[in-house]
Amino acid sequence: MKKAGRPSRPVGPRVGVVMGSTSDWETMKHADELLTRFGVAHECRVMSAHRSPKLTAEWAASAEKRGLAVIIAAAGGAAHLAGVLASHTVLPVLGVPMESVSLKGLDSLLSTVQMPAGVPVGTLGIGKPGAVNAALLAVAILAVADPTLRAKLREFRADQEKAVRSQTLPQAGK
Repeated sequence: MKKAGRPSRPVGPRVGVVMGSTSDWETMKHADELLTRFGVAHECRVMSAHRSPKLTAEWAASAEKRGLAVIIAAAGGAAHLAGVLASHTVLPVLGVPMESVSLKGLDSLLSTVQMPAGVPVGTLGIGKPGAVNAALLAVAILAVADPTLRAKLREFRADQEKAVRSQTLPQAGK
């Protein structure tokens, strides 16, 4: 029975991780792994702003109704996937610039960070660090309304600090 005053949300993935091709998986698998570590239900999909524009638009437009709360998108050289997804939903879209052969991801970074005003895409770092941080940011966004997830995030941060505090350097000059 549904309780008064609390709208029900669909059960299922809360985060969508989207990439333009399977070649992006080597980077985006790090977002998948971190979301799994936090126990965040998510889905990983391949779709292209250029090669499957109808699928991309339909998927983004239905994301909120399907229960997604955040989208993480691999952003290639032109960053069209992240921008197109953002244009079809009001959910936060986090762009992860993909490293490119010719410009080492600088093209992807600049395309993502320079989205036109009015349809924002949050921009993370290039490559693996960006995928990891996108997942952590998605967790933080979800944790605003989820105390259990917030506690897991605090524990993750505490574990990071412990790891840093336990590090030692070889003695210099020996």
